[in-house]
Amino acid sequence: MVSERTVDDASLLVVTPDESATPADAESLSSVLESGLVDGVGAITASTADAALEALEANPVGCVLTPQLLSDASGLDLLERIRDREPDCPVVLAPEDGDERLASEAIAAGVTEYVPRDRRDEDLAVALERAIETGQERRDRRERARQFDAIFDDPEAYSWVTAPDGRVRRASESALEAIDATVDDVTDRPLSASPWWERTGDGREVLRDAVEQAATGEVVRREVTQPRFDGDDNGDEVSDPHTLEVTIRPVSDGSGTVVSLLVRAIDVTERAQLERELRESEALHRVTLNNMTDTVLITNDAGEFTYVCPNVHFIFGYSDDEIHEMGSIEELLGPELFDRDELEEAGVLTNIECTATDNAGREHTLLVNVREVSIQDGTLLYSCRDITKRKRREEALTALHRTTRELLYAETEREIADIVVGDAADVLDLEGSGAYLFDTDENVLRPVASSPGLKRLHGPLSEHLATDDSISGRVFVEGEPRFFADIREADALSSPTTAIRSGGFVPLGDHGVFLVGSSEVDAFDDVARELAALLAATAEAALDRVERDRTLRERDRELKQQNRQLTRLNQVNEIIREIDAALVQAETRAEIETAVCGRLTSADRFSFAWIGTMDAADNRLEPNTHGGTGRGQDYLDSVSLSLADGSEPAARTAADREVTVVSNVVDRLRDEPWRSEALSREYQSVTSVPLGYDEFTYGVLTVYADQPDAFDEVTQTVLAELGETIASAIAAVERKQALLTDSRTRLEFDVYDDGFVFSRLARTADCVLSFDGGIRLHEDGAAVFATVENAPPGAVVDAATDLVAVEDAQVISDGESDTNGDEGGTVLLELSSPFLALQLADHGVVLHSVEATPERTRVVVDVPPTVDAKGSIDVVSNGFSDVELHAKRTIDRTTARDLRAALLERLTDRQLEVVQLAYYGGYFESPRERSGEAVADTLGISSAAFYRHIRIVQRKLFTILFDEIGVPANTARGVE
Repeated sequence: MVSERTVDDASLLVVTPDESATPADAESLSSVLESGLVDGVGAITASTADAALEALEANPVGCVLTPQLLSDASGLDLLERIRDREPDCPVVLAPEDGDERLASEAIAAGVTEYVPRDRRDEDLAVALERAIETGQERRDRRERARQFDAIFDDPEAYSWVTAPDGRVRRASESALEAIDATVDDVTDRPLSASPWWERTGDGREVLRDAVEQAATGEVVRREVTQPRFDGDDNGDEVSDPHTLEVTIRPVSDGSGTVVSLLVRAIDVTERAQLERELRESEALHRVTLNNMTDTVLITNDAGEFTYVCPNVHFIFGYSDDEIHEMGSIEELLGPELFDRDELEEAGVLTNIECTATDNAGREHTLLVNVREVSIQDGTLLYSCRDITKRKRREEALTALHRTTRELLYAETEREIADIVVGDAADVLDLEGSGAYLFDTDENVLRPVASSPGLKRLHGPLSEHLATDDSISGRVFVEGEPRFFADIREADALSSPTTAIRSGGFVPLGDHGVFLVGSSEVDAFDDVARELAALLAATAEAALDRVERDRTLRERDRELKQQNRQLTRLNQVNEIIREIDAALVQAETRAEIETAVCGRLTSADRFSFAWIGTMDAADNRLEPNTHGGTGRGQDYLDSVSLSLADGSEPAARTAADREVTVVSNVVDRLRDEPWRSEALSREYQSVTSVPLGYDEFTYGVLTVYADQPDAFDEVTQTVLAELGETIASAIAAVERKQALLTDSRTRLEFDVYDDGFVFSRLARTADCVLSFDGGIRLHEDGAAVFATVENAPPGAVVDAATDLVAVEDAQVISDGESDTNGDEGGTVLLELSSPFLALQLADHGVVLHSVEATPERTRVVVDVPPTVDAKGSIDVVSNGFSDVELHAKRTIDRTTARDLRAALLERLTDRQLEVVQLAYYGGYFESPRERSGEAVADTLGISSAAFYRHIRIVQRKLFTILFDEIGVPANTARGVE
């Protein structure tokens, strides 16, 4: 059973067994409760071991007194069970019968005191007191240990216990986690040399000195700056450094000897930052008070100064001592500045405007705020702001706003200059002003406006070149304003006798210069400079607007002109498209000329158009086709088209082969008869263009319009290109007709041009080189098979290697020597562009053959009847430096179609190449000079492919001969 007595902390638990079991122990221990052996200590009782443990669990017990014999256990058993639960609880064992064995077991079990029955009367009280004190000391030590552990393991700090020499004995968990280490990693290592301080710069040395100082018994504090790191193996810094406050406390033993050191490091970064910010704030406050333009004054109720801001001189020009000497605020700001009753009611009065005079006698407009305060002996605080410049600026801006409204309606540069100069006095409060405008034609600054004050001080303004020889010219060129406190000191002053002292020159962009002046020295403060620049900028904007409006009007006129030109161009392009479509469908030259003239004059596009060709006999133009008004033929009958006269545009174009444009027929009306004839038929402008293609002329196209300047540059270009297109179409039609005609003119020429490729090869190889017109065209030129006589073919191939005109040459066959012993054969020549045959073909002329000897070269061409033979002669003549026409004759063909043309039309390029190489290589000779396999190797094809090509060509040739045209019977007639 547990006693229901009320007990205090550290009570005495007395275990008293039942009297039936141990009457002696029960009587003896019960007497302890009655005798009061321990003063001031309450007691509770328990009769069994279980009851004692329950009482120990339920109550704060300072000591347990127990006998050895209990009803449910022995005293030693109870002792062991108490030690399991409360290791520090003192236990006094008082057995009835004790011996040395029991005493030894009790001591081994951890008993606090052992008092057998024979010593109870004398030692029990002392033993109990001693046990209770021991228990109290244990509790105190345990509490202190808990408190120390709580402090030591604070996660917000790093803690270490070191030996007096600084070697680590213990480290807190937070300190170990910071460097990812264990206790064994740092134990017995000097704290200053550990990883905690390796990034602190001189932190190791500071910590080492602090440890030495603390070892003498002194508490030491130091601040160490350490970069933060993420704790990985690299220790990379991840944020700003932090500040640690390190405190080292010495721990002494009973004799005062320092036995260990307690080291704690607390992060005081925020506190250090606040302290720095506070110091900076105090410094900033001092600087602000000394440099701010607002002045703070504090007075007592009588108006006497109790505080004067150090910057008082900014506004008033007095020192703070001089302000104190004034004695009263009324001496500085004037009397009756505010209503005291109103201030008491509101607590603060703001924006009180007043006027004050500074130490130099200048008046200042101030805004004053007054509030009630209680600062030392002061009761009223005055905050004064100088708004003199602001007031002046407001007045100037009002005047400038009026000027800006006036400039909105100005329409000329001179009107703008007059407005700006006239209003400058109100805006700037200066005596004189003027304006220069830049003359872009003569590159000179011309004075266009001058105020009466400027005329009085300076007289008339002079012109200045836009150079640095004058102030105005320099400012205009540099584009930067210049102000002079005394203009007489300027190095580019143009008039040293001027009465102007202060001068300002501000550029008006690209338009000119604005100038202001005063008879006073240093009349331009910051406000005056700002306002002068603002006024000039306003004027510049107005000048830009006027120039922009003028440019827009000019651009509008240009756009209208361009629209008219585009409309005309669209019309011309439409005509060209229609003509192009007609040219594609035309089959004859007459159809081409009729289509062109008809399209040009349809839908009232042009009044009249005609095409004429040269009559070589009469040296005049002959009209072929015309279109347009019915009076066009009448006009052609009434004017001279002779090339000798050359006044009519068409005749002029035919003579010089250049485009002729007459913008207005009325010009020189009396000088040229054709003009009056054209004007009488309402032809007011004319353009004539040659019909030329590849240096070959097919006539002249002339177009007439019923208005002047109808042919602008674009139209002229389009018509000139149209002339080339018409000529090309005529050439194409004539080439087509040349293939279908049955007769042609054959022209033979003797060529003495050393630059002709056949001439050079024949002369170099000393042979006769000829070909019969068989040409194979490809993208970069042409290939011909040429027959070599009187020389080995290899000599021609060797000679060709040095010629740029020959891209490649190879021997096709080596002929046997004839009866005279002369050699010969066949070669294949790859000729680069341009080649004579291609140039002739563009004009419908066919190159029939070429035969070259070392002395001369004979070139034979065929000209269809639809192609001008005289023009063909010119084409051949233009191709050589020295050429003579040897013969001219007519060749008739009795077949409906030319065999060669029909065959070439059906053969592919590859088939033609194979059969030509076989023919010239001697494959068809009897006996064969070269086998089919040899020819196939030369062509780079298989034998089967070679024979297949040969059979296809033979079948196509026989089909034409026997199935379509029969055996031809050509006859030739001609005159040498």
